[in-house]
Amino acid sequence: MSKGSHSFGFRLQAEDGAARAGVFLTPHGEVETPRFMPVGTLGAVKTLSPGEVAQVGSSMILANTYHLYLRPGHPEVKELGGLHEFMRWPGPILTDSGGYQVFSLASIREIRDEGVEFQSHIDGSRHLFTPEGVMEVQRALGADVIMAFDECPPGGCSHAVASQANDRTLRWLERCRSRLEEIEVEELEARELGPDQALFPVLQGNVYPDLRRAHLRDVQSVGEWSGFGIGGLSVGEPKEKMWATLEVLDPDLPRDRPRYLMGVGYPDDLLEAIGRGCDLFDCVAPTRNARHGTAWTVTEGQINLKAARFRLDRRPIDPECDGECCRDYDRAYLRHLTVAGEAFAHRLLSMHNIRFLFRITEEARRTILEGTFHSWSRSWLERYRAARG
Repeated sequence: MSKGSHSFGFRLQAEDGAARAGVFLTPHGEVETPRFMPVGTLGAVKTLSPGEVAQVGSSMILANTYHLYLRPGHPEVKELGGLHEFMRWPGPILTDSGGYQVFSLASIREIRDEGVEFQSHIDGSRHLFTPEGVMEVQRALGADVIMAFDECPPGGCSHAVASQANDRTLRWLERCRSRLEEIEVEELEARELGPDQALFPVLQGNVYPDLRRAHLRDVQSVGEWSGFGIGGLSVGEPKEKMWATLEVLDPDLPRDRPRYLMGVGYPDDLLEAIGRGCDLFDCVAPTRNARHGTAWTVTEGQINLKAARFRLDRRPIDPECDGECCRDYDRAYLRHLTVAGEAFAHRLLSMHNIRFLFRITEEARRTILEGTFHSWSRSWLERYRAARG
């Protein structure tokens, strides 16, 4: 619900410096944090069944508002029982606002105060996303956590451009909140039981400390929130700037709310962000890399299974991995499948890459609870980066 529902909560269990271990409570179950969320853009994590996604350790997934709006359409998803029933996923779901996808269509969209007019990448038809419309779409989809519509300025933009995006994002946030409250009243008057949802604002400000602090203050002045999205990072800025920005935000963010760092999910980036106070993450990298034949390992960094050196390699991708792919299959077989273009390779490598990220967050959580996170994290990063070269 727009003002923060009793169905949502966050229990902070331990801190080790800025790193946090907690439990995010939602209507569809608890999520232990820190936690990576696989991306199910169109209502499915690519090549994997919901059972397989759960098997590798996922408790919460992300779906994309922009893509589901275009097909099959949010009215159809609502008619079919909402996103949970539609995609057969019993756990928590987060839907993004579609803003990042819209803003990435730089050549075929127009931003104005009303919203963003854009051209469909599917058939060229024109559409208008407004804060109000995005709330209506996400209400119909029925995800647990829904994101406010925001303007994400490009990496490397000027202070003035980032400031203008902050102002527009704040105005849009107020409109998102207002429309969601109106929808809830309309449902109540119609005796229609709507989904229990938490609206997360998206914090912007690019890599400018003054804008980041000001935007957080402004967002908090609008009202109470069940959690916060940190946007506008991993969009081309240097990594050092991203880490510095998280360090700026950490002291001022409420300790009793989850922090969702949007679009970040490479192995070393996860650990760097966890060490700076972030709780939830998403990224298409594990499944996208899998489709290109690449996999993550602790001992060798990122490897490409298409390489000839794996032709007779009987070892698992990562000897330290406990997932099905590494338990049951070797590199030689996976190379054959990858080179042959077999879909089974994409599925196995997706399972491995997602499991790899889950193992990182599971170990991070364990060491935070033990108070040894920073020493473990330094050791892991040194090993991984040395292997990566």
